[in-house]
Amino acid sequence: MTYLASPTRYDSMKYNRTGNSGLLLPAISLGLWHNFGGVDTFENGRAMLRRAFDLGITHFDLANNYGPPPGSAEEMFGTILKTDFKPYRDELVISSKAGYHMWDGPYGEWGSKKYLIASLDQSLKRMGLDYVDIFYSHRPDPNTPLEETMRALDQIVRQGKALYVGISSYNAEQTAKAIEILEELGTPMLIHQPSYSMLNRWIEEDGLQDVLEENKIGSIAFCPLQQGLLTNKYLGGVPKDSRAAKSTGALGEDQVTEEVITKIQKLNRIAEDRQQSLAQMALAWVLRDGKVTSALIGASRVSQIEDNVAALNNLSFTTEELTQIDQILNS
Repeated sequence: MTYLASPTRYDSMKYNRTGNSGLLLPAISLGLWHNFGGVDTFENGRAMLRRAFDLGITHFDLANNYGPPPGSAEEMFGTILKTDFKPYRDELVISSKAGYHMWDGPYGEWGSKKYLIASLDQSLKRMGLDYVDIFYSHRPDPNTPLEETMRALDQIVRQGKALYVGISSYNAEQTAKAIEILEELGTPMLIHQPSYSMLNRWIEEDGLQDVLEENKIGSIAFCPLQQGLLTNKYLGGVPKDSRAAKSTGALGEDQVTEEVITKIQKLNRIAEDRQQSLAQMALAWVLRDGKVTSALIGASRVSQIEDNVAALNNLSFTTEELTQIDQILNS
């Protein structure tokens, strides 16, 4: 059945300016880290992508290694681009990354120019694209000079393979240096993608958020729901079918302690008073002060996307609510 995007797709989504650039990103973006790979049900992934776009989510975030198997999420998204999204390509912001292991030998991961450019070429082929809108260095490489990694990003933009570039999971010191190098090269950094949630506030403690704000760089927070921990799934403990029980992804059962469960139960009571789900409040909290451009969600079914986007109905917090949340998180 031919897909026609909803004519009301832009009516309720909130769009935020990305740093000092001209690019607007939706406050909620969709990541294809899990549930869009070759082992997953294609029609479920297709339904989620269609519904996301119908709700005004214009930004779809990928990486070379997303799947499993690695590369299959980009292949799946490439199929959707061809069959469903082709008329809407210029309404989409598509991002990809390279940094983690993709192929055997010394050139298949990290941050060398050899790897980054070869990997992006492969990603473009998998998705059937001439360019991505944003390309990231997925993680800092301790053994490759930062100058080489940033020069590769600069070259990628000059070759027309990406419109903008960013970095992911770099700390404050590394980020400040990367910003400086890219500025000198004439390809300013657009955005940083760090992990950030109520239960993971390292970007505040490290000073990264201050560096981004001072340099007018955008930010998109991944794992804002802490791998599903900040949802109603874990309020009664660790379900047998949960990601924590299966130890997949970054969330292990050892992280879901009684202390953490007590905290999320208390946070849930505040969310209920706000007439929000815990997930909705967690997303609103990440976006609370305008320092985060977009919250990057994952999903396994359409209803989760709908619930997450509904967080935008209430993004404001009272001083009392923020104080209570801080007290719970610091207890």
